[in-house]
Amino acid sequence: MSLILGIDPGSRITGYGIISNKNSRLAYVASGCIKTGDKPMSDRLLMIFQGVGQLIQQYSPDQFAIEEVFVAKNPSSALKLGQARGAAMVAASNAGLFVHEYSARKVKQAIVGKGGADKSQVQLMVMHLLGLKSAPQTDASDALGIAICHAHTEKMLLQVEGVSRSRSGRLR
Repeated sequence: MSLILGIDPGSRITGYGIISNKNSRLAYVASGCIKTGDKPMSDRLLMIFQGVGQLIQQYSPDQFAIEEVFVAKNPSSALKLGQARGAAMVAASNAGLFVHEYSARKVKQAIVGKGGADKSQVQLMVMHLLGLKSAPQTDASDALGIAICHAHTEKMLLQVEGVSRSRSGRLR
């Protein structure tokens, strides 16, 4: 069995989702949000770093997956998102976890079956795939989707390429 920590990064709200994967059977473990509020950016980044570090310490995940930066119209927002991602990624690397990155489009494709799905469709499919009775907060649902995407991607890679996994979570 492996535990996968998925992260949906944000400078004000960073969603997290943890699932177990045993013989391709996915199960919900935990989810929630690291809320940083309106503090100075350096304080928010520290909160994300520490929050992800605490999750890793508490749950001891084997694998770590995070959403890539999506650059839309506002370059300033993309930079802040990149910094939030960096804080989460450093926390994972600091704990010895390999960082797996997925585009929003790939996550939506893996969860809903189409890359242009909206957040509510992802949320409904996450509930269905994990057998949840109520909807997690949107950012937490997105993070669970990232973890599910990683589980599906890993399964495909292991089958197609016949690769194995090292203790750090890296495919070899």
